[in-house]
Amino acid sequence: MSTIVDGAWKGHLGQGLAPRELQFVLSVAQGLTAKEIAKLFNIAPGTVVKRLACAMFKLGVHRQGAMVAEAMRRQIITPLCLLLVAVMTMQGIADNGMARRDRRPSERRNSELRLVRRTDSFDLVV
Repeated sequence: MSTIVDGAWKGHLGQGLAPRELQFVLSVAQGLTAKEIAKLFNIAPGTVVKRLACAMFKLGVHRQGAMVAEAMRRQIITPLCLLLVAVMTMQGIADNGMARRDRRPSERRNSELRLVRRTDSFDLVV
């Protein structure tokens, strides 16, 4: 099995992605945009967008972050450093909506609602 090394990432050929698609997925994993990838490979940005769309279709995802996470899950791409693995794992969890955001509601808003409810409940009958 042959591999492509691009920066801090290694991609494995023969696992469902074309060589050019794999190169672009590795570039996305490094945080490059389609325009930056196009400039790097000296091609049109539309070509990059189309190749990335094909890669996302093959991996069954709709977002680039999910594409990188799915390629990692299928072991098509692997990071060369462990810190990057931890960051991508956390991003993958956040993309799936499994990460929980604890956010307390504003105390001011709740107290205003209580005051309004109390004043509405007292009606004077003469």
